[in-house]
Amino acid sequence: MASTHLTRTSETPTNALKWTFSCWVKMSGISEDMYILDFFTNSTNRAKIGFSNTGDFMVFEEVGSATSQSLRTTALHRDPGAWYNFVVACDRTLATEADRTKVYVNGVQQTSFSTATYPTQNVTGIINTAVSTAIGKNLNGTSYFNGLMSYVSFVDGTAYDASYFGETNAATGIWKINTSPSVTYGTNGFFLKMDTSSP
Repeated sequence: MASTHLTRTSETPTNALKWTFSCWVKMSGISEDMYILDFFTNSTNRAKIGFSNTGDFMVFEEVGSATSQSLRTTALHRDPGAWYNFVVACDRTLATEADRTKVYVNGVQQTSFSTATYPTQNVTGIINTAVSTAIGKNLNGTSYFNGLMSYVSFVDGTAYDASYFGETNAATGIWKINTSPSVTYGTNGFFLKMDTSSP
């Protein structure tokens, strides 16, 4: 159902500077920006993880009207017949700018972005702080994720790479779910299996 979503208010995090998000998604179509995960205080303090209306995957965060991070893949991800695994790992303590936020698609780290603004070292953003949080909806509007989700994980306090959430099948070469990821979720962390139609 197009308006299905979940909301919660996050708490004071285990470590606001480190977090990981992983989700398996199958899109039914893209006609507008779609949000997998959304954090919102107000129109100038917000963050979103999802897709633009052309199908590029994006991580966007705004603090006090200034963009604190913005990554948009040059690769497009809009095949309605395919399951995709997206992993975003953020560690704002790292010295190298490009290491602070890493994006993986089906286990492969993305290195080509049409927009690449990385967070400032040791500066807290909006994601993984005590703000309103939604899965599958834009909290500042009426845009919903159009498709299926499965094995949705958010980790507070650690930046994990994609190998914690999936693995390549040796026989087929296909990226498959790790159904029991060995991770520490932290205060704001959660795991939603939602596996009725999982890959």
